[in-house]
Amino acid sequence: MARQILYSLLLVGVGFVAGFAPTGRLRSGAEALAQPPAAATLASNAALNNGAQPATAPPRPLPSGPDFTEVAARTVDAVTNISSLEPSRRQGSPFENDPVFQYLFGNMDVFGDRGPSLSLGSGVVVSPDGYVLTNVHVLGSLARGTEVKVALSDKRELRAQIIGADPFTDIALVKITAHNLPTIPWGDSSKLRVAEWVLAIGNPYQLSQTVTLGIVSALRRSNIGAAGYEDFIQTDAAINPGNSGGALVNARGELVGINTAIYSQSGGYQGIGFAVPSNLARKVMDDLIRYGEVKRGYLGYFETIPLTPDLAVQIGVDRTRGIVVSRMERTSAAYQAGLRPGDVILGFNNVNLDDGGQLQRLIADARVGSIVTLHVLRGKGTVAIEVPVTQAVSRRASTNY
Repeated sequence: MARQILYSLLLVGVGFVAGFAPTGRLRSGAEALAQPPAAATLASNAALNNGAQPATAPPRPLPSGPDFTEVAARTVDAVTNISSLEPSRRQGSPFENDPVFQYLFGNMDVFGDRGPSLSLGSGVVVSPDGYVLTNVHVLGSLARGTEVKVALSDKRELRAQIIGADPFTDIALVKITAHNLPTIPWGDSSKLRVAEWVLAIGNPYQLSQTVTLGIVSALRRSNIGAAGYEDFIQTDAAINPGNSGGALVNARGELVGINTAIYSQSGGYQGIGFAVPSNLARKVMDDLIRYGEVKRGYLGYFETIPLTPDLAVQIGVDRTRGIVVSRMERTSAAYQAGLRPGDVILGFNNVNLDDGGQLQRLIADARVGSIVTLHVLRGKGTVAIEVPVTQAVSRRASTNY
């Protein structure tokens, strides 16, 4: 009996201790949580008694991308729509000089006339008094009698005069009679960096003042077959037919390029567009205004091909850097100075060469009348060949295009 009483007392004691321990912990925790906001709780209760709503935490801002609304607003009005209408002309017969054809048909117009040809694209106003940059291919074939019109953002449509065209860079300049036009300030395209934000503004498919956003995908692109002088900015901003001649604008609202070409298997946007850098476009514009043509260097006609490992074995050289002279004219300044087919050009005025497009740009940028040095690998040795720079022949500007 005594043992049962002892067990009962022991169970009661254990239960009391077990119940006390978690209660104490919960109480301590409750006191720790409640203690700091005690004053705030009193203030909140007082506010509620006065009819005020309890304070709530401000909503977290939603994540968003870069905001270029201000940049677009400042630049879009300087981008124009350009249309070029070539007059109809007779379709030339491939047999018109053949005596048998002349005997049978005489002067009969067998092939008829070719109808008017319309070309559409974009342009960028670069001066308040009406100079507008665009692409040569936007103006068509530049045939005599071609009529060019510029449609401005204020709905005015003005006839334009062709100041000049440079097919080598695919840059053309036209002039309209107007004043106080909105413009885009020039940017320094040499400061562009890969992955920098850019906007493409133009008139794709005649949808005026379309703005697309992307980044600079690559710089100094060449050998794509879009122009003779290739130093393109590559971008993934959407560029479609009709964007040609439009503006490529950086995040500061500066003109850094003239949209020129796309790489596409479908004819539409595939994320690979090309723009002529603003520094090059500005030089072309200045030369067209000052001289009526673009002054660029020339070493005479010669062709080059890349130096591949197989070709290096064939011509007996122990390296694969450089470009190989494949063909040249004997009358060229380079041939007269000593350059020969089979030579491997390693450098141009101490600039190492990687491809033919780079050499072409360096020659074109050379000052007319200067002497340049070609560093050439010939056999097992190297030679330095000094070549005088002459004036390249270019198509002169004319008001009678």
